Amino acid sequence: MKSPKKLIAVKLRNLTTVSNSFPTSGQFDAVAIIDVEQLGQIKDVVNQIQKITGVERTETMVEVQ
Repeated sequence: MKSPKKLIAVKLRNLTTVSNSFPTSGQFDAVAIIDVEQLGQIKDVVNQIQKITGVERTETMVEVQ
């Protein structure tokens, strides 16, 4: 995700589906690792993330196990 504040990783940890988040440098400011039971739940989590003040855009990558 892209945001103007590096502290966005801290805000991400407040979401129950986020198992880990950390700041990065480069194209994006933070990475959030989420755990969901069904792929359809990803959209709900992304919508929650996009509502966080400071989040400008997100990019989603999926690992299916």
